[in-house]
Amino acid sequence: MSEHDVRASVAAWEALFRAQVTLVRRFARHDVWGSLSLREYDVLYTLSRAPGRAQRLRELADSSLLTQPSLSRLVDRLEADGLVRRGPVEGDRRGKAVHLTAEGLRLQREIGRRHARSIDALVGGALDAEELATLERLCDRLRLAQAHLPDPVGLTDGTSGDV
Repeated sequence: MSEHDVRASVAAWEALFRAQVTLVRRFARHDVWGSLSLREYDVLYTLSRAPGRAQRLRELADSSLLTQPSLSRLVDRLEADGLVRRGPVEGDRRGKAVHLTAEGLRLQREIGRRHARSIDALVGGALDAEELATLERLCDRLRLAQAHLPDPVGLTDGTSGDV
C-alpha cells in the first residue's frame, strides 16, 4: 500500500471515529434513557433484533464494546430488573442464553422511539437522504469486509513512521 493510501485510510478512520464519538456523547446527554444507561439500552436493542430475542453471552459480547465480565455484570442488573432472563439455548442442553423479557421489549421500544427522534435530529439533520443512504452502504461494507481481511498484526513491517 502506498503512503497516500495509508494516509487516506487513516483520515477516513479518524473522521468516522470522531463523528461516532461526538454523536454518542450527544446521545448520552439526551434525556431519553429513563432508568437505563446507553449500554443497558444497547443490550436490550441487540436482543430485540436477535432471532428468538435471545443470544449467548459470547454473542452479546461480540456486538458490544464491553468485556465479557463487564457485560455479565450488566446482564445481572438487567435480570434483577426483570428486563432479561437467562435460560436454555434451544437444541443445546448445556448452553445458556440471555432472553429479552416482555417488559424488556416494552421498555426497549419505548426508549427506542425517543432515541430514534434523537438520531433523526442529529444524523438526519446533518445529511440529506442520498448522503444517509451512502453512509449506510459504506458502513455496512466496511463492517462486513472485516471478516475477510487479515489481522493487521501480520501486516506491519516493524518500522515506525508518522502517518
